[in-house]
Amino acid sequence: MGLKEMNIKEDKFLPRLIAFELTRTCNLDCIHCRAAASKGPYEGELTTEEIFRILEEIREVSQPIIILTGGEPLLREDIFDIAKKCVELGLKPVLATNGTLITEEIAQKIKDSGIARVSISLDGATKETHDNFRKMPGAFEGAIRGIEILKKQGIPFQINTTITGINVEELPKIHELVINLGAIAHHIFVLVPVGRGKEISKESITPEKYEEILTWFYERREKSHLQLKATCAPTYYRILREKAKAEGKKVTFETFGLDAITRGCLAGTGFCFISHMGIVQPCGYLEIPCGDLRKQTFKEVWENSEIFNNLRDFTKYKGKCGKCEYVRICGGCRARAYEATGDYLEEEPLCLYEPIRSKRTFAS
Repeated sequence: MGLKEMNIKEDKFLPRLIAFELTRTCNLDCIHCRAAASKGPYEGELTTEEIFRILEEIREVSQPIIILTGGEPLLREDIFDIAKKCVELGLKPVLATNGTLITEEIAQKIKDSGIARVSISLDGATKETHDNFRKMPGAFEGAIRGIEILKKQGIPFQINTTITGINVEELPKIHELVINLGAIAHHIFVLVPVGRGKEISKESITPEKYEEILTWFYERREKSHLQLKATCAPTYYRILREKAKAEGKKVTFETFGLDAITRGCLAGTGFCFISHMGIVQPCGYLEIPCGDLRKQTFKEVWENSEIFNNLRDFTKYKGKCGKCEYVRICGGCRARAYEATGDYLEEEPLCLYEPIRSKRTFAS
């Protein structure tokens, strides 16, 4: 299976999506938070001027989507100035929020600032499950209230759901709720046990359940009008191709949209994370510093980081991932591999798949 058959383009690696953690301060204490974010305050966070400079440096490299995240980014007073700066530079800002702070006034500012989409997390179909995740009574009602305000203002929104053993059986009901709320997309995130997520690592799903969930999610494609995306779940892209082949479907942009031209784990290849202090990581869950934007330009880090360049060299991947014919379209979750083994190039620990080709055969 070559690149042509897999519809993966081997172009120059450019950032297409960047998560920018504008603050680590948050009004919730979610049990799975990768940043273990809390009320703060956190010393040494990037200033408005530093963020503007970094955005300008990003624009010199490419025009990615900028995820304005936290913590809770709405707690940052200059959030809308930052969003407007993105638009001014030709970047596309989207907002990741827990939804509880959205008011009519905030929604109007979101709209006026040019934010293209808002993501709100719902980790349960009921207030009991969601509030337990968020460690705050009323978090579910607050998120639903925020969603209704966004709908009233005509602001596109998606729902993000983190999957653990705690809520996995509730996923179909969550998905039904997402549809009923009028979201344009549902993104599922499979737990990576970092930050406070380590405290619930025993609630991680099994490899068998991982495969089952992703197969179920694939089957929702033709049963729902929503845009569906599996994040921190690169195995989905192998399953998609297996199912499509069995169904006699070609995986092209026309048939499968962006899923046909992206890969599973984008860490360091098409995606990176910038912390509230300007530290660059391959992703928010892969906590390996790759550069400091207070000392280096974004271009220097993106192009010269040894870790980024290792992630782009698929011949360096180890274990099953290094031998797998799907390495270029799946790649295994690098963060999950790192947390399990201490080596970000090792195999994905949740994957059940046994490769049918050796690395040597694939390379040829």
